[in-house]
Amino acid sequence: MKNISLFLFFIIIFSCTSKDALVEEIPFSYGKSNAQPSLVSKNGSLSLSWISSNEKKEAILNLSQFKNGRWIEPKKIASGSDWFVNWADFPAHSINGDLILSSYLKKSASGTYTYDVVMSLQKLSGEKIKEDFILHTDDIKAEHGFVSIIPNDSKGFFVTWLDGRNTIEKELEGHNKPMTIRFAEINKNGDVVHESEIDSATCDCCQTSITATKNGPVVVYRDRSEKEVRDIYIARKINGLWESPKPVNEDGWIINGCPVNGPKAVFNSNTLAVSWFTVSNEKPIVNLSFSKSGGASFNKPIKINDYDAIGRVDVAFLNSKEVLVSYIEGNDLGTFLKIKKVSLDGKISEPIIISKIDGGRNTGVPQLEVFNDEIFIVWTFSENGKNQLKSVKLNSKNI
Repeated sequence: MKNISLFLFFIIIFSCTSKDALVEEIPFSYGKSNAQPSLVSKNGSLSLSWISSNEKKEAILNLSQFKNGRWIEPKKIASGSDWFVNWADFPAHSINGDLILSSYLKKSASGTYTYDVVMSLQKLSGEKIKEDFILHTDDIKAEHGFVSIIPNDSKGFFVTWLDGRNTIEKELEGHNKPMTIRFAEINKNGDVVHESEIDSATCDCCQTSITATKNGPVVVYRDRSEKEVRDIYIARKINGLWESPKPVNEDGWIINGCPVNGPKAVFNSNTLAVSWFTVSNEKPIVNLSFSKSGGASFNKPIKINDYDAIGRVDVAFLNSKEVLVSYIEGNDLGTFLKIKKVSLDGKISEPIIISKIDGGRNTGVPQLEVFNDEIFIVWTFSENGKNQLKSVKLNSKNI
């Protein structure tokens, strides 16, 4: 009787709080040690980059594209034995026409967090345009990372990153100065131009996000105030100039340390969508907010999670009127990677459970994209003591 009751309990829990959907695994059999995925759907292609390692203890940045229902044989973008490899600060890439721009992190000194952002620009055919060039121009041995890249309209790329050039200096109180966030453009020849500081005080190690609206690029990130309020901020470049950053929402989350949990922003037609993790009244929350003004103002946040949120969000437009949010949350039954569909008028679907997962660092930051009416999700898991990538897809018409 006890077993029957427990069985019914599971049926009730899952039938009331989740929606059935066919999650199809996409075979991924390239090596035995893979992690730090970056998934990008742009210009009619779906691409995946990640870091693998070999018996020489070298880190290798790989790139594959999804074609004919599978991930094709990957190409090596770069490799090295002096890289900084971290679950939260992972390589980024973007494709513009036949060009692909990728980033990775290379140690610049012996300190734990002294590393540079190194870029590689090449054609999809494999032809090298410019290799192993440093993104930032400070030449200071400090932390640089958490890169986001998107294509621009000039056959080049917009890039944003967290920059620690000021952290080696002391303030009057004796503390190190905070991390900053910066922006630059990289043209089709690999030249870094228009580098500028967006905000002089940001959270140290939360992922950044960049997207382009009709008015220009916008950057979304976790800010840091003098009172240690670490809310999500947006900066907009309008008519060639960066406006003063402002909060997406005044959550008022005070935390004396970095939560390692960045936001994600995406734009489609006339709508900007931003999702993020925060804590309100000591409760962890995943929020989503829409803007019809390109980020000048935002609607009231929509709470996404049902249980204790872990965050690590991603967001993608399903169509012009609906977005998908991926997130991690946990309850007494375990930790789960889930997605929800949210319409612009605020209607929220039941959650779809993608997988039961490890809620720790091994999972990394799951990646979400929509491509050819299908939903793709990639994340890291541990198998026999080795990191590996899990890749799945769902038909968007079935959710």
